[in-house]
Amino acid sequence: ERTETRIQQGQIVEQQKAVRQRIASLQSQLQHSRMALEAARSEARNCREQIEQTERNILSVESQINQLYLEKENAQKNSRLLHEQADSLFSRRKQNDQQLRQARLQQQEIEQQIHQIQLDLGQVQVRLEDLVQRVQEELQMNLTAEYEHFEDKEVDWHWQAVQDQIADLRARIERLGHVNVEAIEQQDELEKRSAFLTSQVDDLQKSKAQLEQLIERINKESREKFAVTFEQVRIHFQEIFRKLFGGGKADIVLLQPEDVLESGIEIVARPPGKETRTISLLSGGEKSMSAIALLFAVFQSKPSPFCVLDEVDAALDEANNERFNLIVQEFKKSSQFIVITHSKRTMSIADILYGITMQTQGVSKKISVQFDSARPPVDAAVA
Repeated sequence: ERTETRIQQGQIVEQQKAVRQRIASLQSQLQHSRMALEAARSEARNCREQIEQTERNILSVESQINQLYLEKENAQKNSRLLHEQADSLFSRRKQNDQQLRQARLQQQEIEQQIHQIQLDLGQVQVRLEDLVQRVQEELQMNLTAEYEHFEDKEVDWHWQAVQDQIADLRARIERLGHVNVEAIEQQDELEKRSAFLTSQVDDLQKSKAQLEQLIERINKESREKFAVTFEQVRIHFQEIFRKLFGGGKADIVLLQPEDVLESGIEIVARPPGKETRTISLLSGGEKSMSAIALLFAVFQSKPSPFCVLDEVDAALDEANNERFNLIVQEFKKSSQFIVITHSKRTMSIADILYGITMQTQGVSKKISVQFDSARPPVDAAVA
């Protein structure tokens, strides 16, 4: 009991401490609240003073606004006067700018004339210096000194006769020409060079003639082979077209028969129950069937061990797809076909089927199915 009493006494002491701390906290809060209340009262007094000061400022500002309205009216009057003066000054400025441009144009013309005169003067000076130098070199005469003596003398010169004599002497000098001491050696070198170039020209002409003969022979053989191949493809195209469409007519025509190597080819088709028209006027499925017929016609003329077909049956309906499958099975006897398709009918004639499946979401898996093992025996199939 004594121990329990001591424990209770300790608890009561702790509770007393907590109560005292709570009382101290409340007293502190009360002190802060009193201080805040005093601050709020002081702030309220300041606000009332500010309100009174603001009312006095409003009255002062209203009087200033009235004064500013008067000043604004005066300023507007002055502004109109200034605008009128500015318009007058702008008009005068435009006139001055126009006069300034005219004056600058005149200045540029005068400067160009001065520059041209300076160029002419420079050319005259250069010609004069060249003339003095040539006279000094050719005639050993100081032209400046002679001109000074000539001005002192009064002699009647026949200038036309002097010019004719000068021209005659210059022509004689030009006819004499320059003496070339290496002319004989240069002639031998030029003769050798000429003989070499002549032989090269002969070789080139012979090569040109051979090439022309070769080109003519190749063109001839190409025309013959093209004509034979074109006729074979044309016959096969007509047969395969009738098989695919179950009738009708089709043909391929050369646009320029006179030049088969440069000629274009026009495909003309008439499906059953329709009129003859070019392939560009057919429907999507008819275009695909016509293109397939032409492809197999070329393939039949020149077969290959492999053939890859990518979505050629995409635009075909079920009946046309069935005819397409029959053609593929017919050609399958001599060639192997790799067909990319989404058509179930085309898949049904395949020996081996390769595809991509997604059994698990996001995980692709490649599968292959070989149909030969799944097909029944021949006797059972016949039965």
